[in-house]
Amino acid sequence: MRAVDDAVGVKIPKNARLIRNLLMGAQFQHDHIVHFYHLHALDWVDIVSALKADPKKTAALSDNVSKAPWGGTVYFKSVQDRIKVFVGSGQLGPFSNAYWGHPEYKLTPEANLMAAAHYIEAIRLQARAARMHAIFGGKNPHPQSLVVGGVTCVKDLTPDRIAEFLYITKETQEFIKNVYIPDLLAVASFYKDWGAIGGTSNFMAWGEFPETDQEPESLYMPRGVIMKRNFAGVKMAQQENVTEHVARAWYEGNGSKHPSKGETKPLQENPKYRPGGGKYSWFKAPRYDGEPCEVGPLARVLVAYAKGHPDIKPIVDNILSTLGVNAAALFSTLGRTAARGIETLAIGERIQTWVMELVANLKAGDTATYQPYEMPDSAMGVGLNDVPRGSLGHWVQIENKKIKNYQYVVPSTWNLCPRDEKGCPRDEKGKLGPVEESLIGTPVADPKKPLEILRTVHSFDPCIACGVHVIDPDSNQVYKIKAL
Repeated sequence: MRAVDDAVGVKIPKNARLIRNLLMGAQFQHDHIVHFYHLHALDWVDIVSALKADPKKTAALSDNVSKAPWGGTVYFKSVQDRIKVFVGSGQLGPFSNAYWGHPEYKLTPEANLMAAAHYIEAIRLQARAARMHAIFGGKNPHPQSLVVGGVTCVKDLTPDRIAEFLYITKETQEFIKNVYIPDLLAVASFYKDWGAIGGTSNFMAWGEFPETDQEPESLYMPRGVIMKRNFAGVKMAQQENVTEHVARAWYEGNGSKHPSKGETKPLQENPKYRPGGGKYSWFKAPRYDGEPCEVGPLARVLVAYAKGHPDIKPIVDNILSTLGVNAAALFSTLGRTAARGIETLAIGERIQTWVMELVANLKAGDTATYQPYEMPDSAMGVGLNDVPRGSLGHWVQIENKKIKNYQYVVPSTWNLCPRDEKGCPRDEKGKLGPVEESLIGTPVADPKKPLEILRTVHSFDPCIACGVHVIDPDSNQVYKIKAL
């Protein structure tokens, strides 16, 4: 949408910009809570250990750690009983995918029981948070009100619907402040050694949440690139500096191109990993100035921190002080996990500012949410933003009023990319992709139960489906691959 906005040269109305920010902000609040509790927490929390907990001690711990609206000995005893039912049946349900009893789990039984309870409460909360998308977007996921030129939900901008959105975002923000952030700090305090594990070197963010029609200057989460962990050297990121390499991926060709000129042509022969053969992935390899870059919450927070962001920097400094670690610990799996909470807290507060700005515009009689446009005969458009998972770029070429070429580089392509064309996977040459780099040197207590590997990989919130789509070129059949 932003790419076509750019191609046709349309400037969207202020209210449309605000609605887009509100929907994206709601996505951040929802997604980061889901990631921390339901996609990543069980890498650190031993649910089965919670059966050994003393509910009374757990209640005392909860009162000391968080300001949760629920708690007490009876409450935690009821949660423990529910876990017993799961374990006793041999069906752990939502808690089934982990290496229970692994020696690298460090939380006490009481901390594990508290975390298990908050896991359950977060399931309820995220269902509420998802409603925010439906209010102005029609549904969740994939809102339907977003169009080139603005948004189509002008009739939804009623006092009741705006009040409902504001109520839910405040409810979600209370959970973030009183439960999510305290849980994050509590868990991190047991795993400070992970402040030196799972790091990468380079970071890039396109930024998000324009607060005027001037981009990137007005982006609330700023645009920037940091190379070799040099905060002082933070620079503005330029999309012209991006290339995609296919030499190590199962696509035709061996060179690199800017995404606007990119091609996605799968090899016709059967893709197969062959030692020394060079190609070993369905991911292309994006590079910024020839360098791989991590994208995502950590990249955004580091860029904001390096630029002295008035909201982000105090939160970062407070968390570093609370944990008793220095800024170098940010370049790690621990830092990546903390960054999600940091930006969720800041963005959640900013959402309320955007709601009130929208209300002020409507009270002043400004109800415009859409700007008409004409499709040019030919044009090139670029859309850059940051979604919860990381930096997203779309490039569209229009010819004869139709799409001639469309390419996009999604967050997981940046993070999961293979080496570039300078070396095959068995060489010492060729720059590693961020996830590959982050795993080097990770201590693994039991190779048959690589919990430590999961901690770092999950911290990136990887989505292979976002980055690649494997089909049969003859039948167009989508293959479902199950890893055993």
